[in-house]
Amino acid sequence: MQNEVYLYNTLSRKKELLEPLNPPHVGIYVCGPTVYGDPHLGHARPGIVFDLLFRYLKHLDYKVRYVRNITDVGHLEDDADDGEDKIAKKARLEKLEPMEVAQYYTNRYHHYMDKLNVLRPSIEPKASGHIIEQQEMIEMILKNGFAYEVNGSVYFDVEKYHKSHFYGKLSGRKVEDLMRGSRSLEGQDEKKNPIDFALWKKASPEHIMRWRSPWSTGFPGWHLECSVMSMKYLGEEFDIHGGGMDLLFPHHECEIAQSVAATGKEAVKRWMHNNLITINGQKMGKSLGNFITLEELFKGTHKLLDQAYSPMTIRFFIMQAHYRNPLDFSNEALQAAEKGMERLFDGVETLDNIIPEKESTVNTGELVKKCYDAMNDDLNSPVLISHLFDGVKLINNIASGKETIDKKSLDELKKLYHDFVFDILGMEKAEEGSGSGNKVNELMDLILNIRKDARSKKDFETSDKIRDELTKLGIEIKDTKDGAEWKTGK
Repeated sequence: MQNEVYLYNTLSRKKELLEPLNPPHVGIYVCGPTVYGDPHLGHARPGIVFDLLFRYLKHLDYKVRYVRNITDVGHLEDDADDGEDKIAKKARLEKLEPMEVAQYYTNRYHHYMDKLNVLRPSIEPKASGHIIEQQEMIEMILKNGFAYEVNGSVYFDVEKYHKSHFYGKLSGRKVEDLMRGSRSLEGQDEKKNPIDFALWKKASPEHIMRWRSPWSTGFPGWHLECSVMSMKYLGEEFDIHGGGMDLLFPHHECEIAQSVAATGKEAVKRWMHNNLITINGQKMGKSLGNFITLEELFKGTHKLLDQAYSPMTIRFFIMQAHYRNPLDFSNEALQAAEKGMERLFDGVETLDNIIPEKESTVNTGELVKKCYDAMNDDLNSPVLISHLFDGVKLINNIASGKETIDKKSLDELKKLYHDFVFDILGMEKAEEGSGSGNKVNELMDLILNIRKDARSKKDFETSDKIRDELTKLGIEIKDTKDGAEWKTGK
């Protein structure tokens, strides 16, 4: 079927067609984590949102190069141009090498993204591995007159850039307002203007992470790495740049300025930003005591959690809201997502056990179109999930004999659910496991067969007793026209 994918562009503030190419290909760059601590709930949303985009475009047969970076140098405390590097500070406190800290938390990030079934990117470059390229871009910006060096540090000249270009076009900020609001800041005397940002910083004697450069022994500014690595792996102009809304200013605004100052071109055709996660209506933060790591979520060990939540519950919860909308986290919302997820899995299981009839009373083509239309409309995953739930009602009607379905329509319906639930939404049904798990399945099959024999002999007393006793144990029995199904209750 023909699919025209429309994605919202933060820069133009409207949905734009992702131009069909022949052969279709797309380059995506997403800002990855700064690896100085355990991944938290805030990391899960961009990870899942852009995984959804990656999966869907691949499903549509786009050739996708997905680049997601690792920030392991240059990100100072409070996103400032002065202070201590976050990774170096962690290394000093724990008496480790900075790269030891970075590698440990990179591994932790991968571990938890794997649990969330987030696919690995095509390329995952590190800032520390691209110091030479960052220095080369600084030289280009200096040559073009949009940066200046002072005392071994190099700063981007925002005011000069703004005279010939537009600094603030992505975020809607006005340079004049930024300048007025920044004049009271201290410790920035060597800059021409308080809103200028560092491209290279001369390292203080106590700074651990440092490299030689034409200007000083120092380190690159935080914003520079993404401009450099995106253009290295996707070219001077590429399709999509993504990240959280919190990166829109100053990080992504600075990226635009750096790229234009270096090459004279707008590198990014489309900017995509996921909105933030709040907790019970409050912004998530360590100071508020509502900062929850993924490990705490999966184990249920945080004081705000009523229970542990599976990685798939978190994934489903995040996809139940549109990526551009705020998402409020609560135990009630997580528990509702858990029930909804189980309902969807049950629907797929029921679908897989349906036996086709010669004739069909259902129109599966309409449901297929609705699902694709939802995803083509700026990755509208909540509308997609709503359509899939409507389809589950249809599946249950077919299983109970209220509707009939022929083989062609049944195959189409099975493909739809397996494509969207597992391949695109990236959901994984928990494995029953080996050994004892398989024995439980075998035991339940035996019990249900005994109950089936009792029903066939019209021994409803025995049949009902088996059902009632299983219910007391938390096992739900659902009778269908083809037999019976079971699941553990909530």
